[in-house]
Amino acid sequence: MERPNPIVRRKHLDVLKVRVGRGFSINELKEVNLSIREARKMGLYIDERRKSMHSENVEVLRNYLSNLRPLRKGE
Repeated sequence: MERPNPIVRRKHLDVLKVRVGRGFSINELKEVNLSIREARKMGLYIDERRKSMHSENVEVLRNYLSNLRPLRKGE
C-alpha cells in the first residue's frame, strides 16, 4: 500500500490553488490519535511548520490507518 499524499491550499492572486503538500500537519495527526514518532515509523511525511488542519487530510489518514493491519509473526 502506498503512502497517502497531503493536500494543501494556497491563495495566489485571489485564486485558491490546491496542490500536494510537503507533509501532514501535527494537528491532523492529533485528530487521528497518531504521534509524530508513530507517523514517521509508518513512513508518513510531516510538515512541522504547517499549523492548518484540512478535513480531506484527516479522512485520508483515517482510511490509511484502517487499511493497515498489524503484522503478526508467521504471516
